[in-house]
Amino acid sequence: MARRRRRKSGESAALILASVILGVMSLGLLGGFVFLKVRASSNPKLDAATLCPVEGPNEITAVLLDVTDPISEPTALDLRNQFQELVSSVSVGGLIQVYALTEQEGELGRTFSGCNPGNGENVDEWTSNPRLAQDRWERGFQKPLNEISQRIAEGTEAKQSPIMAGIQKINLEAFGAPQYRQIPKRLIIASDMLEHTAAFSVYRDGADYATFERSGARDQFRTSLAGISVRILGFQRPGLKFDTVELAEFWTAWIGANGGQMERFTRLEGVR
Repeated sequence: MARRRRRKSGESAALILASVILGVMSLGLLGGFVFLKVRASSNPKLDAATLCPVEGPNEITAVLLDVTDPISEPTALDLRNQFQELVSSVSVGGLIQVYALTEQEGELGRTFSGCNPGNGENVDEWTSNPRLAQDRWERGFQKPLNEISQRIAEGTEAKQSPIMAGIQKINLEAFGAPQYRQIPKRLIIASDMLEHTAAFSVYRDGADYATFERSGARDQFRTSLAGISVRILGFQRPGLKFDTVELAEFWTAWIGANGGQMERFTRLEGVR
């Protein structure tokens, strides 16, 4: 009788041990499921059209390309390199919008608007598909911006060059939305920076900021650039009665007077 009791006791212990092991395995599987679900939820959901996070971009870069006059081939090559470097600097989740300046005040052609969705390099293979992420990045972000880069030298002679009006329009359209007020914003202007409108023209009035202050253009094109970092990629034009330093000082004064921060004025190579 004693032996039978020991056998039942051993069988009970084995059952208890098996139950404990099964419970631990179940908890492990449940923990793994929860862990993967948490990791998957950390991947931002993207808008199908813009490739931006559905809660909005984390930064905005606006690019104004002045195509109101042709540029030389060296200048185009330099600008193309600068543009590609700029595109590569847009963070994942960052929005980039590319505009083309026209001769009509405040009328811009928007050639691209979309976010960098990430190229798959940092995608979690357990919760996402790196190949699909790479394909999405190439088709929706890199390829269209590369196509803009290849057409960057295309320009036609225009009757006027309303650069200030273009900046004002971008500020209102791209930066002015309430949901974008708290995120970093930068403006890149690729242009000869030769403002030429009926209200003010550097051809007629020179790169003299005091003269500009007395013109009607000061109030007409006034715009709040507070919190916006501005970088200028300047084309060189021959035969002007002022030099690039004077032009850079003029625009630094205008940007500062409107509350913006001049990051850098880069003179591109080539002359035309």
